Amino acid sequence: MTDSLRTMEEDGIITRTVYPEVPPRVEYALSELGETMRPILDAMMQWGMDYKKNL
Repeated sequence: MTDSLRTMEEDGIITRTVYPEVPPRVEYALSELGETMRPILDAMMQWGMDYKKNL
């Protein structure tokens, strides 16, 4: 998962915010570019919800 997150960050799809706390905390969010993927992600979520109903 770490490799995937690093790659998405390098590609500009997500942003990473590190908080100087103990224990360390990191937050990931969609970047402006990543937000353009929102319709695709929403469609995938809907598919998953529909699939789950039919199990």
